[in-house]
Amino acid sequence: MNPLRHDFIRTCYASQPHPPPPSLRYLDIGCGGGIFAESAARLASTASVTAIDPSPEVLAVAKAHARKDPGLAGKLSYLNMAIEELAVPEADSEKADVLSLFEVIEHVEHPAEFLDVCARHVKPGGWMVLSTIARHWVSWITTKVLAEDVLGVVPRGTHEWGKYINEEELRGYFARKGGWNNWRCIGVVYVPGIGWREVKGSERVGNYFFGARKDEL
Repeated sequence: MNPLRHDFIRTCYASQPHPPPPSLRYLDIGCGGGIFAESAARLASTASVTAIDPSPEVLAVAKAHARKDPGLAGKLSYLNMAIEELAVPEADSEKADVLSLFEVIEHVEHPAEFLDVCARHVKPGGWMVLSTIARHWVSWITTKVLAEDVLGVVPRGTHEWGKYINEEELRGYFARKGGWNNWRCIGVVYVPGIGWREVKGSERVGNYFFGARKDEL
């Protein structure tokens, strides 16, 4: 899914009236084993990547893999903590140009409060980008019945269908909060033998990417 993630971030910045900063600061929340964090750190346009996760076990895997690439040193840092524990930089210039939440929010008990905390770490003009799953009977079949019960590609209990969030609910959150604009959304589908692809309309029934830009001061 990584190539599509980066494509989506590029299209978010391309939708602005002015070009993105020459070098971007990333904050990857719920980074897991570092799949996205590493790929972001390897981009020439990246200034730094801070990746956080509350699980020491998965961070140990991420750190071990990152040590295999000396080029990541100084650009990628991992922190074992939740976003609620991360200090908010006093200077806007130290905040994130891109705050990523990939496959995270559908596991959170109180998503609105969680997004409130995340928003404080995005600099004016920066983007919050995330991927999650729509709450629809199709997603229940694909992620619960097939992925967990039939195929076993993820452990049973990984997902709670009731926590899935629809695109209009995210749009409603950012509209109520205020200070965010230029919302973007694409549906994505895994095609066997090909990989993840954008499929228009699939954001209503399954996986999708969502991005919102913080208003500039």
